[in-house]
Order: sequence, then structure tokens, then C-alpha cells
Amino acid sequence: MSWLRYNLLAFGDAFNHFRRAPGSFLLNVLVVAIALALPFAGMTLLENVRPVTEQLAVQPEISIFMQGNATRDQALAIAPAMRQNLQNAGSDAKIEFIPREKALDALKSKTGLNDALATLGNNPLPDAYVVKLTGFQIDAVQVDRIAAKLKTLPRVDTVQIDSAWVKRLAALMHVLRLALLFLAATLGVVVVAVVFNTIRLQVMTQYDEIAVSRLLGATDAFIHRPFYYTGALLGACAGALALAAVAIGLQPMNQAVAEFARLYGSEFQLAPLPPLMVAVLLGLSALLGLLGAMLSVRRHLSRLG
Repeated sequence: MSWLRYNLLAFGDAFNHFRRAPGSFLLNVLVVAIALALPFAGMTLLENVRPVTEQLAVQPEISIFMQGNATRDQALAIAPAMRQNLQNAGSDAKIEFIPREKALDALKSKTGLNDALATLGNNPLPDAYVVKLTGFQIDAVQVDRIAAKLKTLPRVDTVQIDSAWVKRLAALMHVLRLALLFLAATLGVVVVAVVFNTIRLQVMTQYDEIAVSRLLGATDAFIHRPFYYTGALLGACAGALALAAVAIGLQPMNQAVAEFARLYGSEFQLAPLPPLMVAVLLGLSALLGLLGAMLSVRRHLSRLG
């Protein structure tokens, strides 16, 4: 109970510091919030994009398009040779034949270009195969080698590796995560520096009060504790302000995103961070403020002692 009472007193003392100088406190909160808003916005964007990228298949797929004048029998005749080439490469691949009629129906249903396609008369799409490579450790060189062999089959017009762009997207997402981590670490140092300087000024203005407290027998922990709460509260308030700014900024951004997504037949929108992530970010903000306060108090009170 005594420990709880001491912490409540320290918290009340820290809150009184804010009440005595609200302008300075709000200005410091604004500076720290600006530093936190950029990594918070980047994290929000990555969290919204991550489910989309996870739904994309990274399993290599090879699309094989027959020549336009190839008959159905000629298209079906290459299936045994295709399986033999894949077995020689060590892949237990799944081969799906897509007739040109099925491809045309799928194109109509996904693009809404019924009228435009109807004006073409005959079906312009060729028969095709989709090969999903499985069963071994696949690398880009091996996939290219398999695609080159399939290209030599009779009446084959084009061979396309469909999943290469997905791998590039995954690599890009990894680079963006590393860049966001570096940015967050850099701005985290800025937050610690701002809180460090804020607590330093408080220590200097309360030097006489601290000296009297020590003469009365106050321990270092008793003296340090209000400053720790001051830094943690400053960080938490700045984190809340940064998260609120990011959430408000999503509204105009979603209007532009919705218009862009509609062009691709999607209803994708940016959503705020989930409550658990918000709580984690608020905790990290408070922790940065606490770290800055601890560094400042231990350095400057040791000099004053």
C-alpha cells in the first residue's frame, strides 16, 4: 500500500507540473507527436497492405499460351510432353488446361467488357495451360530453365512466368519494413532527446525543492519518480496525438484510394490500426518518454548532488 501511495503521489506531482506550465507541456507534446506521426503513418500503411500481399500466391506459376491458329487437339497433344519435362526437372507440378472459351468467360466476368468483346466476333483468346510448380526448392534460374523448355513445345506461342512480380513485391515490402524500422529508430532518438531536454529544464527549475527534499531525508527514488512519470505522460500524450492525427488523415486519403481502387474493380480502403496495435504504440511512446526522463534525471541530479 505504501508503494502504491508513493506512486500515486509521484503521478499527482507530475500532473501538477503540467498544470503549472500547460503551454510548455503542449508544445513539447506537439513536437514529440510530429516525430511519432511519420512512423505511425508508415506502420498503418504497411498493416493495410500486408493482408493484400499475403493473399497473393508466391508459388511460381507458368502460363503457356498456344498459337492462335492451333486446334484443340494440337493444344491437348502437348500435355504428355509437358509433364515429362516437368518430371525431368524434379517437380510434381499441377497442370491446368484452360480452354479459350473459359478464358473468354472469365475475362467478361472480371472486366465488364462484354460489349467491347462482342464486337470482336470470334474469340481472340488462345487455349492455354497454367503450370503450378511444387515439390522442390524453386529458384528463379530453375524456373526460367523450365519455362525455356516449355517454350520449345510444338504450337506454343508464349510462355510467361506469372509469379515473378509477386516475389518482387515481397522483396519491396521487406525493404519498406527495414526503411520504416530505420525511420522509427531515428525519430525515437529524437523523442528521447526532446524529453531529455524537457526534464533537464524541470530539474533545473526545481533544484531548490530537490535540495530541501534531500535535507529532509527523501531518497533518490522518491525524488526521481515524479520526473519519470512526467516523461512517460509526455510520451503517452504525444503518442495519442500522433495516432489521432494519423486516424484523421486516413479520411481524405481514403477518398483518393477508393477512386483509385475502383478503377481496378476493388473496394480497398485504408483502415485504422487495430486496438491491440494502438495499445502497443502508446506503450512504446510512453516507454520512450520514460527512457528520456531516466537519462536526464540520472545525469543532472547526479551533477546537482
